[in-house]
Amino acid sequence: MTQPVPAPVFGEQRPAAVTISGARLSFGHRVLWDDFDLTLARGEFVAVLGPNGSGKTSLLKTLLGQYELDAGSVTVEGRALRRGDSTIGYIPQQQTHDEGVPLRGRDLVGLGVDGQAWGVGWRNRKRRMALVDDAIAQVDARDFADAPLGLLSGGEQQRLRVAQALSGNPTVLLCDEPLLSLDPANQGRVAALIDRRRRDHGTAVLFVTHELNPILPYVDRVVYLVDGRFRIGTPKEVMTSETLSELYQTRVDVLNVQGRLIVVGADESACHGDHHLTEQQFAGTSEASE
Repeated sequence: MTQPVPAPVFGEQRPAAVTISGARLSFGHRVLWDDFDLTLARGEFVAVLGPNGSGKTSLLKTLLGQYELDAGSVTVEGRALRRGDSTIGYIPQQQTHDEGVPLRGRDLVGLGVDGQAWGVGWRNRKRRMALVDDAIAQVDARDFADAPLGLLSGGEQQRLRVAQALSGNPTVLLCDEPLLSLDPANQGRVAALIDRRRRDHGTAVLFVTHELNPILPYVDRVVYLVDGRFRIGTPKEVMTSETLSELYQTRVDVLNVQGRLIVVGADESACHGDHHLTEQQFAGTSEASE
């Protein structure tokens, strides 16, 4: 795979794709986040990190209109958030289909077109086919798009889910751990496809993940959520021992091992990178540096 082009620098001149202001979300007495502000610029790639239950997926569900804020507001390109907004694309976690599923790859992508058009695609088959073909081309899936979905590899299926999300030509792309269960090679391919989309089309990307390293070359900023606390900034600003120790309220070490970030602390769910590397194993790694 070719090396990614360095991400562009984003500033005030880029229009906002999503603006979250003073947001609060809670379930019962449990507050996931409060007084949360985030402006996601067009073409920006933002990773959302944190342990299980910290509110990462809930943030995506809020932007999808599935959860209602207790306080604050969300706008998408200056408009009030509405459920089913066609300018928002969604990529779910990787889920393998059984061999008996009677769908081809392009059928899966076509469901994305139909969901946006509410049946119009079926009345205008030529346009529907063009939209499907274009989305398939964007993820380099022409070679297997007509194969039965159940016979495709997990990586091929996930590339088609990316195509499904792109079929509506979204300006915002929400990604819910799309690299989960993929091997490293396919993680790299899917991450690169998402990055290419935001560069070519200015699509804003909000990417929930437990594994930062596959997307680290592409990330502009990080949102890190822990037990109602959060930090937002560049990877260099957020992924530090000092910042994560403050968030977790316990000693956490962030180490760089041959270009990979490893988080070592009391809570293994805090780790991003080699999740199961223990402090004893790390002690034998001479090339690590904080």
